[in-house]
Amino acid sequence: MFNADELEVLLEEKVISIRRVTKVVKGGKNLRFSAAVVVGDKNGKVGLGTGKAREVPLAIKKAVSDAKKNLVEVPIIKDTIPYYIIGEFGSARVVLRPASPGTGVIAGGSVRVVMELAGIRNILTKSLKSKNTLTVARATISGLQSLNDPESIKAKRNISEEELWQ
Repeated sequence: MFNADELEVLLEEKVISIRRVTKVVKGGKNLRFSAAVVVGDKNGKVGLGTGKAREVPLAIKKAVSDAKKNLVEVPIIKDTIPYYIIGEFGSARVVLRPASPGTGVIAGGSVRVVMELAGIRNILTKSLKSKNTLTVARATISGLQSLNDPESIKAKRNISEEELWQ
């Protein structure tokens, strides 16, 4: 499909969170920065990564390399997902519903970033429980990762196209 060099050229990245974190030690506080980044090719591949370093650019660089290692394939049919699903991570829940053409991306915060970088153009979403950007993004990725392609479902169940959507 793609080799690693071609894929890196196609990937876009967006920072969804930068936080200042401290570790209290005997001599005082150690200050570091934590970054969360989403990468995607806007054509069905998306990944989420985190990184931590003493400076922000290094933390972002680490997060990008982590996100590239965690790419997931998303089945996209007519610019939306094939069926309704709920993604979960920790206390975060994200409801993902397919939408008709022309709807657009109805999402906020980190869910919108993940959807746009995955290449999904029409979707309805709702974030439940947690408001933490990182856990909501992980729940979104979890939901997208658990989606199955309709072709693989038909093959697994040994059924026709009409029976699949009954």
